[in-house]
Amino acid sequence: MPAKQCRCGSGERFDTCCGPYLAGLPAPTAEALMRSRYTAFAHGDGTYIARTTTSEHRDSLDTDLPAVTWVGLKINGTSGGGVADATGTVDFTARFKDQSDGGATRVHRENSRFRREDGLWVYVDGAVATTPVGKTGRNDPCPCESGKKFKRCCGK
Repeated sequence: MPAKQCRCGSGERFDTCCGPYLAGLPAPTAEALMRSRYTAFAHGDGTYIARTTTSEHRDSLDTDLPAVTWVGLKINGTSGGGVADATGTVDFTARFKDQSDGGATRVHRENSRFRREDGLWVYVDGAVATTPVGKTGRNDPCPCESGKKFKRCCGK
């Protein structure tokens, strides 16, 4: 049986990509942490989301995640967040289908801030813009900025 591909969009196998981080190993970069948090959202692992959130926000988090189906992640860019950095940002676009809204596809664009806390990368906060995918024709460019036609991306 072939190994399962990681949900973060890296093209790597889950067991060599985000799997070790979800199992407890520290993410080496802010981007690796962001990808693993996306994967945790996709797997419904609210405990990991709480564990990788900065301490001042951790206790107020609800580990029950919303009923959405995550369908794609694109990293738009990073700043800092490397193995030798103390802070960093990751700008990303994530697509999801919202079950509470009849399965409508939505695009979540966020510029997230990360920092090291006790030597580990944690999510601090982010500037978010979540929008519905409006009336898009099948052959129009996908509004998630993937570069694909809508019918081959969010329109599936």
